Amino acid sequence: MVKVVGSRGSRIGRVLWMLEELGEDYDIAPAKPGSPEARALNPTGRVPILVDGDLVLTDSAAICVYLGEKHPERGLAAASLAERARMDAWMHFIQSELEAPMWNKLKHRLLLPEHLRVDVGPWVAYEFARDAEALAKRLGSSVFALGGRFTAVDVVLGHVLQWAKSAKFEPFPANVAAYAERVWSRPALARAREREAAM
Repeated sequence: MVKVVGSRGSRIGRVLWMLEELGEDYDIAPAKPGSPEARALNPTGRVPILVDGDLVLTDSAAICVYLGEKHPERGLAAASLAERARMDAWMHFIQSELEAPMWNKLKHRLLLPEHLRVDVGPWVAYEFARDAEALAKRLGSSVFALGGRFTAVDVVLGHVLQWAKSAKFEPFPANVAAYAERVWSRPALARAREREAAM
């Protein structure tokens, strides 16, 4: 059984969602970012961390892709080399473009030493709006990121859009809002939220 190490409210939510989509049993080991427990598995101290036997894997997107590929029969992994390339491109876009403005806002609001904080509000709002429009074009009329089939990309993208909503990076373009509601309604997400809330 795999073990997920991390803290409530972190990117652990997307890993739990992925595991629930797969129908896999798992254990959760609570650990805060930067804690000795986290640093023992990841030199940066960042969470979540997946422990699967001898494999210790960090980065939530990499974890979700790995879990999908470990259980290809569940249909959440790429079905071909070309689709895997598209999946990787989506994951890089989500993390380096769409998620980055929210992370910058959080750092300057709460995480950086006070003498380093600046008002990045207008800048990050502009960046997110620009990237949300790019997301709208990438999605087009597709049901899910890679077309008609829900994959690991949708777990990570859906989780990032949850964060965007809670951080008030709205409104989303119409097709992005419809996509978000579609993925947020999945029963596996509701189960993952329950597990995370119980941590």
